[in-house]
Amino acid sequence: MLPLLLTIICSTSIALILKQNDVQKGTPIVLLNANYFVAFLISALFLIFESETKFSLFTFVFGMLLALIFVLSFFAFAKAVSSAGTALASLSSRLSVIVPVTFSMLFFYEIPNSYQTFGLLFALMTIIFFYFSVKNMAVGKFKSEGYVYLIAVLEKPFFLFVIFFFSFLYTLALIFSKKVKIKKPDFYRGMILGVPNVFSTFFLLSALARLPAIIVYPVVNIGIILLTTISAAIIWKEKLDSYGIGALTFGVIAIVFLGM
Repeated sequence: MLPLLLTIICSTSIALILKQNDVQKGTPIVLLNANYFVAFLISALFLIFESETKFSLFTFVFGMLLALIFVLSFFAFAKAVSSAGTALASLSSRLSVIVPVTFSMLFFYEIPNSYQTFGLLFALMTIIFFYFSVKNMAVGKFKSEGYVYLIAVLEKPFFLFVIFFFSFLYTLALIFSKKVKIKKPDFYRGMILGVPNVFSTFFLLSALARLPAIIVYPVVNIGIILLTTISAAIIWKEKLDSYGIGALTFGVIAIVFLGM
């Protein structure tokens, strides 16, 4: 369960750093570029020190294409945090939990037991309650993340390096094409962001290598929603209404059942 906990902590840190960058009126594209710069350096170290790293042309091409989705998804998430608040942005990005869960059930025959079925139902209730909790505070634009890590577990170090390296190149090209001014505070925050970013992906892949996807994704998604919302309420005084409190309750119950 340790990789799951570390994934939740790292992913929550990403949302909080993006929120702080918005509070400080930072430039999102500079933040993301510095983030991917640090992320690809860390993943390069993983690649160098991993003695049994596997390579393939498919992983290279797949990672290169996925990097573009990463950039667009991350940029959309940063915009959502800015316009809709941390809670709604985290919720919208986690609604896609149904994709990997359904995928793992249909193609990998990962059938949940009775406890896990209850956990999935409570997870669904958590998302519904969070939606009603935050929809009156701001109007956010929902996005869907691509959960395609399942096929990349065996080539994890190389896969991460390709993704973050090309994400860095894509964002750098945007900065030069739009002649965006690079401010040191934005770049420094991006460098800090790069650490939890790369490790959140690393720990997620580690969790998928040890546990069924039908367990990993609901636990990670609900955990991120809960921790992000609580942290935002403490740091920026983002308040929870009765629906939000109900969502927290259902979320805790969901995690307990999914872990059985």
